[in-house]
Amino acid sequence: MSQENPSGYPYQPYGAPYGDQPPPQYGYGYGYPPPPPRNDGPMANAIVSLVLNLLALVSCCNVLGLPGAILAGLALSKSRNEPQTARTMVIWSWVLFGTGFVLGIGTFLFLGFNGYFDD
Repeated sequence: MSQENPSGYPYQPYGAPYGDQPPPQYGYGYGYPPPPPRNDGPMANAIVSLVLNLLALVSCCNVLGLPGAILAGLALSKSRNEPQTARTMVIWSWVLFGTGFVLGIGTFLFLGFNGYFDD
């Protein structure tokens, strides 16, 4: 009982069962392909690591912030061509940042418990 109308879509007569109707098209089904997946993981992570390592170097005198910032900068430059190498450099940059942070807290606690901050 289905007839074709001039636009090419099947005409559904009154009272046609629901299963006979085509599903509506939403999203990217109108001839546009879906957007490509974003792969900014190493690049964004390298930027955050670079900023935090430089901030730790300047504000907390974290000496491990310098090699961490250098590694993050190198990872940022290699993120497009060598993503696996960049990812490894970013991981080591974060390790250096965390190690410097833990050593800084440990030094502060050591000096505080031994009375070096007393008057």
